[in-house]
Amino acid sequence: MISSREARDVWRRYGAKAVYPLLGVLLFAGSFMPSMENHGTQVGGVEARPFDLLAVLVIAVEALPLVVCRQWPVVCSALVALGFSADQLLGYHSLAGTALPIVLICLASRLEQRRRLAVGLLTLAFLALAVALAQLAPGEPISELTILYLALGLAWGIGSWLRATRAAEAERRLRVAEETRQAERSRIARELHDVVTHHVTAMVVQAEAARYLTAAPDRLDQSLTAVTDTGRQAITDLRHLLDLLNPDHGTDLRVPVVGRIRTLVEQTRRAGQPVEFSEHGTPAESTGSGDLVAYRVVQEALTNALKYAHGSRTSVRVQHGDREITVAVGTDGSGARSGAPGGSGRGLAGLRERVDVLGGEFSAGDRTGGGFLVRARIPAGNRS
Repeated sequence: MISSREARDVWRRYGAKAVYPLLGVLLFAGSFMPSMENHGTQVGGVEARPFDLLAVLVIAVEALPLVVCRQWPVVCSALVALGFSADQLLGYHSLAGTALPIVLICLASRLEQRRRLAVGLLTLAFLALAVALAQLAPGEPISELTILYLALGLAWGIGSWLRATRAAEAERRLRVAEETRQAERSRIARELHDVVTHHVTAMVVQAEAARYLTAAPDRLDQSLTAVTDTGRQAITDLRHLLDLLNPDHGTDLRVPVVGRIRTLVEQTRRAGQPVEFSEHGTPAESTGSGDLVAYRVVQEALTNALKYAHGSRTSVRVQHGDREITVAVGTDGSGARSGAPGGSGRGLAGLRERVDVLGGEFSAGDRTGGGFLVRARIPAGNRS
């Protein structure tokens, strides 16, 4: 069964294009039904006359332009108006006269420029028709012409409303597209910040330490090896991020987070940061985006510890529950550059946004007695 959304898509793609051609053909054919002859629109008091060969031409000019009304609304409106005038002046009063308000709806909905000029010209044409009808049938009341003009004005108003609605929808789609692009840029910026900042910070700290190990070749070799390993890991993570940005990449691009927090801790230890790590509980079978956000929280917190509290004792606590993951990363403020992070704040703001999107809780601030603490409670298993 076709869903309502699919039905709307089909109508938007094919139905709207078929309405005017279908109406044009129906009005042309219906005008020649015996029961409808001389029973169409009639204003001005001109006596009805039987259909003849000229009537076929007049009705064709009056109705058939609707077939291409969407493509050439101005030309079609002029032809239909001409056919309608001839229909009334010759006394055919055919059903095809209904095409005039229809074509006005089409014209008002599709005309983008010189709309006031179009209204003025149509009004002048209507006044010319009224004068001609008054000469052919003098003494007829003008109430019918007034009602017809108001009806045509209503048709124009309906078309203008359709145009405004379409323009508002197009503007809304552009706004949604722009918001989507901005959100994607922010997401990419967060990913780049998390990946690049952590690895580069670790490499800088390790390289600085290596400068003072020239007298200890074994330790120097270990430090340089750590720099190399960190650089390779950075390249791997950047390649993975680029794969995420490639829409043609067909493999599973989900970051393999399970077990990587421990690897992250070991990497930070090799950079010279004393880190105590504990992990309790069993990860849920399906954590959705929760495990990735937990990884990013630990990554950013350890990066800040390296940058702003290098050498301080740091603790990483991860607790897995049935429905949430709790992460706490703290420093005790005993290092050479202890204190709260003093950077741009983009990393912590990005973490807060990540956690908030999942409906969790995030906090980051000074600890009592010195140091800094980052805590996050992240729902797991309810999103993908």
